[in-house]
Amino acid sequence: MSTVTATAARSTTASRMLALGRAETTLLLRNRTALFTALVLPPLMAVALSEPIKQQSQDLPGLPASALVVTGLLGMLPLFVVYYNLTSAYVARRGELVLKRMRTGEARDAELLGGMALPSVLLSLVLGAVLCVAAAFLMDLPAPSDPARVVLGMLLGLVVLVPLAALSSVITRTVESAGLTTLPLLLISQFGSGMIFPLDAMPDQLAAFCRLLPTTPAVQLLRDGWTGATGWGEALPQLGLAVAWTLVAGWAALRWFRWEPRR
Repeated sequence: MSTVTATAARSTTASRMLALGRAETTLLLRNRTALFTALVLPPLMAVALSEPIKQQSQDLPGLPASALVVTGLLGMLPLFVVYYNLTSAYVARRGELVLKRMRTGEARDAELLGGMALPSVLLSLVLGAVLCVAAAFLMDLPAPSDPARVVLGMLLGLVVLVPLAALSSVITRTVESAGLTTLPLLLISQFGSGMIFPLDAMPDQLAAFCRLLPTTPAVQLLRDGWTGATGWGEALPQLGLAVAWTLVAGWAALRWFRWEPRR
């Protein structure tokens, strides 16, 4: 009897989060703006930024241009699919008092925030896989030297952006203003985390600062895992920084997240 009860208890959190994820998926599919951001904007960014990234590869002859382009776009993809869309979703559900009503149920705060993030996270993973397959055929993309580190980098990038989206929603009053409140992190991450301009091509002091940004560890793990430029020993500081950012952002999100509109 105790075994059955324990099994049911373990499955409760997963079932609640899956239920929230299914509901959020339905709402996401009905939101044309969110779908445009997730499905159309990344390919447009790929076309617009592929040439600048290729030019940067001339300063780093050891890194294939195709690998720089793909890893940069893999780092950029979650910014729009997860960070921007999820910030808008949190604000929208808060304004509709959905979050306030759901919080009166059994689901804990972390389950609510995580369950709502599931569709965006899964969509980002699917789009990332599609990007890699397309690049392999269209750009002669070489296979990653360390696939495990590539996957880990992608997952860490997704995980840290979920609480950052929750934090951004705190200062976002309306869905329409999400484009402004998310813009600083979007720009800083794109231009400072190595997605467009590799850190090795930056001045030393600027590169040292950029290495501390929340999305930098994920991008560096992606790039180093794909090219095999470094081993796991050099990746440990990146892993530690990514975990630290995730823990701090997660704590702050649970501490300051707003569950109902401001009066």
